[in-house]
Amino acid sequence: MKHLKLQSEHYKVLVQSYKQWLDILGYAESTVYNLPNHLQEFFYFLEQKQIININHITSKTTKEYYKYLQERNNERRNGSLSKSYLNKHQQALKKFKEYLQNHNHKGIHIHLKYETNPTEEKLNILTQSEIKELFQATSYCHSEKRFRLRDKAILSIIYSCGLRRNEAVHLDVKDVLFDKERIFVRKGKNYKERFVPMNDYNLRVLEDYIFEARPDFTNFRESEALFISQQGKRLNGMSFANRLKAIVMATENKNIEKKQITLHTLRHSIATHLLQKEVPLESIKAFLGHSSLESTQIYTHLLKTVENE
Repeated sequence: MKHLKLQSEHYKVLVQSYKQWLDILGYAESTVYNLPNHLQEFFYFLEQKQIININHITSKTTKEYYKYLQERNNERRNGSLSKSYLNKHQQALKKFKEYLQNHNHKGIHIHLKYETNPTEEKLNILTQSEIKELFQATSYCHSEKRFRLRDKAILSIIYSCGLRRNEAVHLDVKDVLFDKERIFVRKGKNYKERFVPMNDYNLRVLEDYIFEARPDFTNFRESEALFISQQGKRLNGMSFANRLKAIVMATENKNIEKKQITLHTLRHSIATHLLQKEVPLESIKAFLGHSSLESTQIYTHLLKTVENE
């Protein structure tokens, strides 16, 4: 919780340093914003327990904190914290342990099991027909053609290529390799590079945007960025999210609106759709840029719940 005020200067410095570390590693804007806030809540809990030295954190301490999280109210809506939100808090602590170890500290004791109920994520998975509706909506989601073509290209990059928001933001025009039918992701998570294949349809979508729409944006020659704003500057993550909202509203499909989809929902959706087409898990791992197969295996659980609807 961002509003919680820490008393310990040591904890304050750790939160800021942790945030800078996440940013340097190339994590998405939302991650760089949220995980330090979760860590701040953990430190606030420690202060209430009179623990002001991270060397005094035990596995019992983290378990007591997690129990507190499971019981505390959700400030945005009624009820308790969702399972996915609890997992975000766990991620914050585990990344903090990694941060400490990267700064010559033994780390902290964390023995928490991830929440595995994928019900909430299941509700946000789009069907393939709903994805088609989103693409169709790019034909009328804006009064100007250049924005419509850009919106369609954004959908192709985020859904069809399964990119994270931060990866899409940092794409340059030169990263679209038309001759090789793939795009080059330079700024992936933890700065891991990868190539992502593209089919003829999505290549045409990008070709229309780059050669027809992009030159209509102000100062387009002055930026290497693939996606640029009306002022000719690199489009930021919030603008990507806002354009997705506009596309969703243009569908006038209440079922899609109810799902409250995000850019990451599109990434979840393409992974699930690939599994439905029986694409091997290892191939999906490489496609998404996951560092371990464990991260990809969540989609096998999502697929089961989607098929059981």
